[in-house]
Amino acid sequence: MSELQRALLAEIREKFEPIRGIFDTPLKRKRILEIEAESNSDPNFWNDRRKSSALLKEKKNIEDGVISCESLLKKFEDTLVAIEFGEEGDEQSNKEADGSISELTQDVNLLETKRLLSGETDKNSAIITINAGAGGTEACDWAQMITRMMLRFCDRKGFKAEVVDELEGEGAGLKNATITVDGEYAYGLLKSENGVHRLVRISPFDSNARRHTSFCSVFVSPVIDDDINIEIKESDLKIDTYRAGGAGGQHVNRTDSAVRMTHMPTGFVVQSQQQRSQIQNRETCLKLLKAKLYELEISKRQAESKAIEDAKMDNAFGSQIRSYVLHPYKLVKDVRTLAQSSDPNVILDGDIESFCLEYLRQTAAGQFKGKGGSVDDLD
Repeated sequence: MSELQRALLAEIREKFEPIRGIFDTPLKRKRILEIEAESNSDPNFWNDRRKSSALLKEKKNIEDGVISCESLLKKFEDTLVAIEFGEEGDEQSNKEADGSISELTQDVNLLETKRLLSGETDKNSAIITINAGAGGTEACDWAQMITRMMLRFCDRKGFKAEVVDELEGEGAGLKNATITVDGEYAYGLLKSENGVHRLVRISPFDSNARRHTSFCSVFVSPVIDDDINIEIKESDLKIDTYRAGGAGGQHVNRTDSAVRMTHMPTGFVVQSQQQRSQIQNRETCLKLLKAKLYELEISKRQAESKAIEDAKMDNAFGSQIRSYVLHPYKLVKDVRTLAQSSDPNVILDGDIESFCLEYLRQTAAGQFKGKGGSVDDLD
């Protein structure tokens, strides 16, 4: 038993060391001291809110990584001691070692995830936009399934997710939906879902029970921090109010509480109808618009507008990032990373984290195993 425990501990430690080298280095500890010195010596440090906020945020992120590494190192030592006591016949220590090994596995995996989520906005909350593509009623039903999958994933991760706008399909499902997701690293995890999702199944809407292929596009934007200045002039906005549709009670359906906001310089249109008051819906629209404008600004600044547009792709054949096949066999396959699962029901219930992490790993490595956008032999 102790030999297995030692082998598992060594395996976890081997995985931890390169991660530790990123989070806990003399250079990072030196950077903490530099920020502390600047905040203590510069009399104007707190006057520049944007600069001070950015530096303090940087310091906290570094400290979190260093503290996590120190805590894990101590846990490794304690686990080794428990294994040694277990080898001498202490059953309680033996059980403690098993529990510690399980905890270390989870902690190291979490630290690896944080290493992968090191982008400028990865730690932010997110906004998900879902649109039904080619396929009519089938596609609208698929868009609703994807919306549910995203909501279930957020629930699994402890994120607060809310559908702030949706348009029902004519026969079933949704033509489009917008979800706000509040939680740490929400954007970093969900950005892997950018692109077209493809469904192959026997249609529940076809009396002849034929196989249909449907498409749905997903686009994820980060919710930007308050310390990032995105100016929205009132004169640039066209604001329309209308009566909210769908469920929501008498107040929602009898008053013009829904808000549609158009940003005239860019043509961006956002809307919200889920809140009870017009003021709340207006605030939600400003939040959505601010995120869109931030994405636009970042794309200009980093000359990545082409990459962002490529991520959207045509909502049809040959453009998907992931295929969900329910018939004639069961398989979910990401065509970029080649990650796959033979249990679509579990994936559609929101268990997509393995796909998200594999996308992040291959992105960090700078190369995808698959080329993306391929169509399998079914079509």
